[in-house]
Amino acid sequence: MAEQKLSAAPRPIQGVRRSTTPSGVTHVRTYQSGQYVVVGNHLAQHRELSLTAIGLATHIFSVPESTPVDIRSLTERFPEGRDRIAFALRELEAHGYLRRVRERTEDGQLVTRTYAHHAPVDVASAGVTGIERRPVGGRARTRDAVAGTSRDETAQEGDQAPCDVVVPSETAAAVEPDVVAPPVEPPEAPAPRGPLHEKAVTLLAGLRRADERLTLSLRDVHRLAPAVVDWLERGAAPAAVLRTLTLDLPVTMKHPAGVLAYRLRELLPPPLPAAPEPPPVTAGVHRPHPFQECDGCERVFRAPEPGRCRDCRHDQGTGGGAANAA
Repeated sequence: MAEQKLSAAPRPIQGVRRSTTPSGVTHVRTYQSGQYVVVGNHLAQHRELSLTAIGLATHIFSVPESTPVDIRSLTERFPEGRDRIAFALRELEAHGYLRRVRERTEDGQLVTRTYAHHAPVDVASAGVTGIERRPVGGRARTRDAVAGTSRDETAQEGDQAPCDVVVPSETAAAVEPDVVAPPVEPPEAPAPRGPLHEKAVTLLAGLRRADERLTLSLRDVHRLAPAVVDWLERGAAPAAVLRTLTLDLPVTMKHPAGVLAYRLRELLPPPLPAAPEPPPVTAGVHRPHPFQECDGCERVFRAPEPGRCRDCRHDQGTGGGAANAA
């Protein structure tokens, strides 16, 4: 019997150290002497942010100040598309990594500044109330909403303190059309919430009874409620909306609100057509007499009441007259 030859062990990749772990990632680290950005593990390993949002935050942290980071500029720079980039920006705002504030310049224009927080902050306490007048491109200073003090928002070169990095997303020469408003224009009043809105909120809040993965935040409920109202206004029953949102869900749902928003938008039924009007009822409609069976020849004929048909009545009359003549 021939001697069995064992396969040779694979040769290690040159320049890569031996790993003691049987599987998983092996870091191949290279010294970088040029520019780089420091990203905390709280962002790189975030369990609730999408990979698009993590990558977008890393890009924003790496660009110089005054780099446009509005939706239009990012869509022109990356292939993800406007919707995905807008959703990722909203994710970063919800988790305290971005804050977009409308501010008024010295010439009275409204611009949107994006504050990129390298360390997440509390969204509720990070808001700046009102519109603050400041020169575009100057040193930005904001009021601390909690302590009531002022602090410099610009970081010195090489400073690693967890301060806010101001990245203006527009300048006075290039402002998004949807953020420009006349100085005297009053804020838009919120849309009135009627019975259909309350019914939509109740339906969305109760989705977790059908699937616990559909547990939505209060913000997501009010954001999706107008889409559910559109369904109800088009004649869809709440049971039909519930069935559309809960049947055949994907096995893995990282963002249930996004799945529900997609279904409400793409599966929206057409308006229910008007019911046909019933035919008008006219007074005095002539109805034919019912069928009767002749007592003489058993022929069926129409008459208001039982008796003999016309022929039998004629024969009876003729015979009776002849008998009288005889």
